[in-house]
Amino acid sequence: MFMSHLYRNQKAVSALYNKNMFHFSKVLPNFINGEFVQSKATQFFEVRNPATQELITKVPQTTEAEFNEAVAVAAEQYKSWSQTPLLERQRYMFAYQDKIRKNMDKIAALITAENGKTLADAKGDVIRGLEVVEHACGISHIIQGETIENVARGVDTYSYRVPLGVCAGIAPFNFPAMIPLWMFPYAITCGNTFILKPSERVPNTSQYLMELLNEINLPKGVVNVVHGGFDTVKQICEDKTIRAISFVGGNKAGDYIYESGAKHHKRVQVNMGAKNHGVFLPDCDKEDAINALVSAAFGAAGQRCMALTTAVMVGETKNWVPEIVEKVKELKLGNGAESGVDVAPLCYADLKKNVLRLLDSAVAEGATLPLDGRSFVHPKYPQGNFVGPTVIDNVKPHMTCYQEEIFGPALCVVHVDTLEEAIELINKNQYGNGTAIFTKSGSAARYFQNNIECGQIGINLPIPVPLPMFSFTGSKRSFGGDLNFYGKNGVKFFTQFKTITARWKKDQDAGYKVSTSFPVMK
Repeated sequence: MFMSHLYRNQKAVSALYNKNMFHFSKVLPNFINGEFVQSKATQFFEVRNPATQELITKVPQTTEAEFNEAVAVAAEQYKSWSQTPLLERQRYMFAYQDKIRKNMDKIAALITAENGKTLADAKGDVIRGLEVVEHACGISHIIQGETIENVARGVDTYSYRVPLGVCAGIAPFNFPAMIPLWMFPYAITCGNTFILKPSERVPNTSQYLMELLNEINLPKGVVNVVHGGFDTVKQICEDKTIRAISFVGGNKAGDYIYESGAKHHKRVQVNMGAKNHGVFLPDCDKEDAINALVSAAFGAAGQRCMALTTAVMVGETKNWVPEIVEKVKELKLGNGAESGVDVAPLCYADLKKNVLRLLDSAVAEGATLPLDGRSFVHPKYPQGNFVGPTVIDNVKPHMTCYQEEIFGPALCVVHVDTLEEAIELINKNQYGNGTAIFTKSGSAARYFQNNIECGQIGINLPIPVPLPMFSFTGSKRSFGGDLNFYGKNGVKFFTQFKTITARWKKDQDAGYKVSTSFPVMK
């Protein structure tokens, strides 16, 4: 139902975008204690439209005093919010999901303005975040504790899941709505208060999500937003009050956050880089598989940690590369706000430079480019951060384009002779976010899923991102921590056990006698 609604309303969303409906602040304010407060910062980050390079807004590097104020507000509000009944907290999420649903077109248009992705993809961004909000509406069966009565004579033991305190989230640029919605709805429904640091490249979407929180009258200070770059990340990692950190982004930042957060005694979960392989067996539905590959490799211009960026062609499927190239050539490049666009610009200029660096390295190291998008310039948007869809053939595992995450509209193609070779190749890769196999053989699919080391596996499905009743289970160098995002693991991450062992003695029962030996239940 959602997907048909998404495409049916493409023109309506585009119209909203073209009306210039947003009144962007010249300098984006922080969101502290339910109020939008201008920062006294002296350092700022520019947010530009990826297609036109138009300056949208500036983002402040939050001062230390402002950051401390946000944390203090969250800590104070935690005292009452943590005691708010769970069902009441869930009702706020019911109201919030209704607000998001009713404003979905506006959120999508806002995402396109600052991230660049197509409006259809932006709407998908919102929908996948909305699904997590909806799941937060009904976490009561997950957050339940445990009880054993009469574990010893007159003794009962019972455990409660209770909130942690002030938690924080550090969000990436590629999913301006979905990733923040992976974080604070679960955290606050579990009874925590929250500090969100959006990506300084796409902060306006989070700002609007805060406006919607005010519209449902969420108590002030339950969720706060502090803007900035590394300095704000460092403050989050080192602050003594913050108990847990959620992060999605690259490995350099993720490693720092994981190590620094743990050093400062915080619970940390970090989703990081990926190199997702799709394995194509000769018996698969060829047309279906190629369509799935092209969609998953070039959707969002490749700016997804679950993009299917590496095609592993097994045996005779190596002859399919020209057909893949022809299919990719049909993709339309343009401003994400315009109808019919398949591949939009990259989010920011430095990302484009890095993508081009990796494509250049592929040629220098011996790969071939049957489709080369490095020189693409859009005639209408010559300043846009465009890289044309590129297919890199004859890729070898030692090449830089294979070792590093490209995060752009580029598909690496690797050739192997057998399924066993494909599995060995994938398992040697440092990343373990996701993978997929395309085949009509149930035994081959079963062999693949039992022997592959990736955390999320698709069978004849290119992007196996689980729905919120499960969890996002990336592994190896794609994830740091022991509790994954959303689902049951998400609730566990934002709660801790409090275990009570209670003894109630009848008046006539024998009582304690002095004994210094270790107590044993009887």
